[in-house]
Amino acid sequence: MKILSFHAPDGVRLGIETDAGVVDVRAAAAAAGLPAPATMQELIAGGAESSDQLKHVLGTAKETVPAAEISFAPPINDPNKIICVGANYRKHAAEAGLPLPSRPIYFSKFRNSLAGHQESVAVPSATEQVDYEVELVAVIGQPTRNVGVTEALDYVFGYATGNDLSARELQMRTTQWLYGKAIDGFAPLGPYIVTADEVADPQNLNLKCWVNGEQRQNSNTKDMVFSVAEMISDLSQIMTLEPGDLIYTGTPEGVILGMQEKIWLKPGDEISCEVEGLGVLTNALVGERVLQ
Repeated sequence: MKILSFHAPDGVRLGIETDAGVVDVRAAAAAAGLPAPATMQELIAGGAESSDQLKHVLGTAKETVPAAEISFAPPINDPNKIICVGANYRKHAAEAGLPLPSRPIYFSKFRNSLAGHQESVAVPSATEQVDYEVELVAVIGQPTRNVGVTEALDYVFGYATGNDLSARELQMRTTQWLYGKAIDGFAPLGPYIVTADEVADPQNLNLKCWVNGEQRQNSNTKDMVFSVAEMISDLSQIMTLEPGDLIYTGTPEGVILGMQEKIWLKPGDEISCEVEGLGVLTNALVGERVLQ
C-alpha cells in the first residue's frame, strides 16, 4: 500500500493512495463502522492488527479525493529518530573527494527538519550553499535490537523518497556535519510510504533528482557502499530502532558539491526527487521566514 498523511481541518489524517484517488481513512472507517488507526505512528506501532484494519477499510471505501486536492504532510511527522548516512554511494564519495568509508558515517536530523510533499522549504540567511540529495528512506516497523544482516529487512515497515537538503559551508565548518544538516525543513519526505511487501529489493531501485526540470541525479541503489540491511543491523548493535524511526540511506552522484561550477540552490528553485516505485517528492525553496 501507498500510505500518506494529509492536512485536514481537524488535524493530520491518514490516507491511502489508490488509482482512483486518496482514501481518507478516518472518513471511510466511520462510514463502514470499522476500527482503524488514526495516524501513521499508530498504524506502524499497531503492527499486523493495524495493517489488517487498514486493509479492511480500504476494501469498503466508496469515496476518494483527487491527490491534486490533498495538502500533504510528512508521511510520519513524529519519529523518535531520524538517522542519516553520509558518503554511502561510491560515485558520490568520489565526486566529493572523500575516501570510501570503512564503516557507515552517521549523523542526525530531527523532527524540525521534516517537510511534506509540495511544502515550501525556507532557506536560512546563514547559508548561501544549499544542495539537494535524493535518498531512499527506510521506515522501521518494529523494535529492532541486535539483529543480523540477513534478517534486518524484516524489521522495515516501508520505504519512501527523501531529500537530504544540505547547507554545505555550514556542514563543512567542523568535522561534525549536524549544523549544515539539521535545519528546519531540510528533510523533505514523501509523498507517501510504500509498505515493504511492495518493494522487492531496496538494493535495486533507480534514484533521480531534478532542479527546475533539469535532471541532476540518475543512479541506482546498487551503488551503495553499505546496504540498507547492513546499516539497520549495524545501528541495532548500539541502539534500539523503534517503530517509525527514519533512516536516510545516502545520496548518489550529481550533487552541486561535486560540480566544477557550483551554482547553489536559491529561493524560487524547485527540487523533485524520485525513488523508483516510491513516488516523486517535490519542494520549492523560499526566503527565510521572519518570526513576528
